[in-house]
Amino acid sequence: MATNSDNFEDAIKSRSEESVADFDHHEKGVVGFIHETLHKYPFFVPLIVMIVAIIVFGLINPNFYRVNTLSVILQQVGIVGILGTAQAIVILTAGIDLSVGAIMVFTTVIMGQFSFRYGIPAEITIIIGIAAAGFMGFCNGWLVARLRLPPFIVTLGTWQIILAANFIYSRNETIRSQDIAAEASALQFWGTIFKIGDARVTYGVIAFLVLVAIMAYVLSSTAWGRHVYAVGDDPEAAELAGVNKERVLIQVYTLAGILCGIAGWVAIGRFGAISPGASTGVQGNIQSITAVVIGGISLFGGRGSIIGMFLGALIVGVFEMGLRMAGADAQWTFLLIGVLIIAAVTIDQWIRKVAA
Repeated sequence: MATNSDNFEDAIKSRSEESVADFDHHEKGVVGFIHETLHKYPFFVPLIVMIVAIIVFGLINPNFYRVNTLSVILQQVGIVGILGTAQAIVILTAGIDLSVGAIMVFTTVIMGQFSFRYGIPAEITIIIGIAAAGFMGFCNGWLVARLRLPPFIVTLGTWQIILAANFIYSRNETIRSQDIAAEASALQFWGTIFKIGDARVTYGVIAFLVLVAIMAYVLSSTAWGRHVYAVGDDPEAAELAGVNKERVLIQVYTLAGILCGIAGWVAIGRFGAISPGASTGVQGNIQSITAVVIGGISLFGGRGSIIGMFLGALIVGVFEMGLRMAGADAQWTFLLIGVLIIAAVTIDQWIRKVAA
């Protein structure tokens, strides 16, 4: 039979637990809410940055709000966005791929050389080029997964190898746009322009948007996508849960290579000509990483989304176009993008420390 003393102690204990719960709740406050929101939806930060940038540049120059201006931004970020998609799935596994730009350029060279040097129909050379890009990605994945080499070192080495092979195989020859249009027009397919109202859009933009949508679905709604996040977040725990880490890594790098091959095909349509010395072979690596980091994908793996990368790529395009229309020096673009990169990594570190 319970005594008055027991009832008193139970009441004190109950009130104590409620007080602790209330204290924890108030302790979090606004900061805790922001942390939890950003941890759950990391793309909120780039979304806010992009909206603010569009408003500011629109106030500076009202022509920025024109539909045609926004369509040009999409065309400019399309190729970087596809490379960013490839980079994003690698970074989600806590890796990095410094060879994406080189794979893309080498793919364009393979498509062009097989069409003009060997006389193979363009439709077939496209398949050969994308398959070759996938094989290059597979080699990266095999070296990382099976030999357990650091992704940074592996892809730094393959970046140099692929760039060298690109110049050696092409003999540093550029294939002109008019020649491609006359003899291998399928290579320029993604550069075809059509109108949606006042906007002039290329099929390459459509390819970019479709790939983003597909990869966003795959990563968020399939078992394979969950395995990618698991490997990046905690590889040991993923293996204990039955995830084949080596197979996932090889698949991720191979898919990244295939996406780079598609980016190469889109690039031919965008620029018309095929040049082994295209600047994307070097800059594409940095641009893709920039889109990923600004988009809220953690460099430490396991957190972020393709939607965030998409917003990150758009932010870069918005800043470049907005500053150009405002008459600012091009160096301001690099300065502001650098600030955004540091800010994005700082926010990521803050979220991780608070979560810990």
